This record gives sequence, C-alpha cells and structure tokens, in this order.
Amino acid sequence: MKLRMLGLALLILIGGGGARGQMVTPEAAKTAQVAPVQVAPLGAQAVNPNELTIAGIGGGSAQWTIVVLLTFLTLIPSILICMTPFARLLIVFHFLRQALGLQTTPSNQTLVGLSMILTFFLMQPVGDRVYRESIVPLQSGKITALVAVERGSVPLREFMSHYVREKDVALFLDLAKEPRPRTANDLSLRVLLPAYILSELKAGFQIGAVLFLPFLIVDMVVASITTSVGMMQLPPVVISTPLKLLLFLMVDGWHLLIGALMRSFH
Repeated sequence: MKLRMLGLALLILIGGGGARGQMVTPEAAKTAQVAPVQVAPLGAQAVNPNELTIAGIGGGSAQWTIVVLLTFLTLIPSILICMTPFARLLIVFHFLRQALGLQTTPSNQTLVGLSMILTFFLMQPVGDRVYRESIVPLQSGKITALVAVERGSVPLREFMSHYVREKDVALFLDLAKEPRPRTANDLSLRVLLPAYILSELKAGFQIGAVLFLPFLIVDMVVASITTSVGMMQLPPVVISTPLKLLLFLMVDGWHLLIGALMRSFH
C-alpha cells in the first residue's frame, strides 16, 4: 500500500515538471485567467479601419469619404438651382400663373415637377458627358475622386459659359480682382456660378414680363368695359380670368411657351 502511494506521488511530480516544474494549487487555478488565442489564416494581413475605402470612390479614409458624400448630398438642391436652367423655368411658370390670375393652379408641386423634368431634358447631354468622362473612370479605379470632380466640372462650365452674360461676368471679375480670361471656358467657378445665376434670373424676369403683356391688355379692356357700363358690384377679375384662360387655351399656350423656352437653350 505504501509503495502504491509513493508511486502515485512520483507520477504527480513528474507530470507537474512538464509545466516548467511548477505545481498549480486549487486556489491558483480558480484565479488564473487564460488569454484567448486568435489564429489568423495563412496570408492574412492586419487591416487598419482608418485605411478602409469605399469601392469606386478612391483613396482616403472611409470616415472622410462618408463626410464628403453627405456634404455633396446636402448641396444637390443648390447645385440643381444654380448650375442648371431650373431657376429660369420655375420663374417663368410662376409669372405665367400670376398673369392668368390663378393663385394655386397649377400647384407649386406641379410647377416644380415640370421644371425638374424640363431641366432633365435639357441637361441630359451634359449629364451623359459627365458620366462618360468622370464617373466611368472613377468606378474603374483609373482616377481619384478629386480628378473626377475636376473632369465633371468641365461640361457644366461649358454649358453655363454659353448662357452667361458678359456684363455679369465682368461684374464678378471686378469684384474678385481676377484678370479677364481669354475665353469663356477659362472662367473660374468662383466667377462663373454667380454670374450664371444672375443671368438666369434676368432672363426669367424678361420672359415673365413679356408673358404679362397680353394678359394685362385683357385685364385693362375688361376693367374699362365693366366701369363704363356701371358694373361696380362685380370685380373685373371675375370676368377677366375666364377670358384669359380661354385665350391661353385657344392659342395652345403651354405648347408655345415650353417650345419657346426649350429653343432658348439651343
């Protein structure tokens, strides 16, 4: 019996020697913490989250890429208004509604939607060129995001420089203290953007003033007739509004107006 106990003690000592000759007590086993071992697959490399990029955007951290994209999304309405014919079209349609004597028909949503559709029709060739020269190389990884923005601004600059007035360009060149460029395509966006929107506002007001003239004549004729016959109890606008609508429909006003607006951009 003593020999068996002695042999068991020797086996325990020998087994504990495999663990650097240290014996683990029950108390130490309870407090011991074993760190988890992470095994990486062969050929894997450590990835820094700050170096992640979004596919198709180019170099730079993912955080800054998201910031740039969100900022661009917030600027889309301003870009739509200031770099396209949207402002001119919307101003003309509002002038038309006021000239007809209609306060809420067509509604603001209808006029904005019509202006957006016509803007898409006019800007589709420009957008197609931007896609081919900027978006496609960016998605294929041939250029960076900054180069894509620079390439994409070229078609827009050419479009705006075609419709901007020289007087407005000269004003902002003087305010910016920049030298006069050799051609309109050499204008910087700092000068071209405010000059373009100013030119579009003037063009929209000019077209709106011309639209008002025939309807103003109808209002004056109706007012003079109702005053001469003594119909003071009936406002002239009650009679002139249906007459203006009939006149507008007889000449197919929407077709003439939109046709003239579209031709003014070609």
